[in-house]
Amino acid sequence: MMRAVQVTEFGGPEMLRTVEVPEPTAGPGQVLIEVSRIGINYADTHQVENSYQTPTTLPFVPGSEVVGHTPDGRRVAALLTGGGGYAERAVADAAMTFPVPDDVDDLTALSMLVQGTTAWVLLRKSAHLEPGESVVVHAAAGGVGTIAVQLAKAWGAGRVIATASTTDKRMLTLGLGADVAVDSRADDMRTALLDANGGRVDIVLDMVGGTTTDQSLAALAPFGRLVFYGMAGREQPRPVELRNLLGHSSTVAGMWLPHVFRLPGNLYARALSELFDLARSGEIRAVAGGEHPLSDARGAHEALRSRGTVGKLLLDPTA
Repeated sequence: MMRAVQVTEFGGPEMLRTVEVPEPTAGPGQVLIEVSRIGINYADTHQVENSYQTPTTLPFVPGSEVVGHTPDGRRVAALLTGGGGYAERAVADAAMTFPVPDDVDDLTALSMLVQGTTAWVLLRKSAHLEPGESVVVHAAAGGVGTIAVQLAKAWGAGRVIATASTTDKRMLTLGLGADVAVDSRADDMRTALLDANGGRVDIVLDMVGGTTTDQSLAALAPFGRLVFYGMAGREQPRPVELRNLLGHSSTVAGMWLPHVFRLPGNLYARALSELFDLARSGEIRAVAGGEHPLSDARGAHEALRSRGTVGKLLLDPTA
């Protein structure tokens, strides 16, 4: 038996309970991992309340990313497409298990596994960032946002505008390379973004939803692109009228990371390898958002849902 966090009823963080469950066994094409750290994603909170992109079946052990060691001593990071990460041991498909360089710590490995690759795909494939273009990163102090700010600067963005809800968070994004930081609680986000960048917004990365999305779309310059990849605010934006896109030749795109796994050429592995190299060279860095023992998964989810956290949150199954 082993300790794991299990959900038997859908709801909020209070549904996360630490229990004893049978240890998993690796089948053909799978790898057993002794977990040293577990990554927490915003998608995990949606799974617990059953509001994720794909439906979840009860009972389940949440968690899609772990780092640890295989029985033969290899240090790996893995994406668990079927969940099961909030546990002392996990089983992953070999194809979704990746070696971690010795000089990449657990925090960095887990920061790049989902949030880093999300930022990479948003900028490279969805937004098609070109040198000199301006980039707005909403929720810029979060897991994806902290990496996206750094990548945009590294890849030649002309100006990076970060939005965040507190002074400390805005200072963090400026320290990561943002040129200006805007209060995410601004009553008129459209005007705030235009003022922050001299009247031109080329790219917006948005995982907030609601009026933030509506006003960001209205701020786009001709041929501007808004990429929507989450709804942390739990509020739907207004439907996009296709005829309104003609007004500024705007593009609205959606991005869900699991779709990347279906692309030819193993784009995901390429992104992760490049991110590890950038982290090793010091061009980007992971931002620690706090570490909770496995038994306090509830507290970690409460902190994440409060939107008071920064960077990457971890669970420690050894604590």
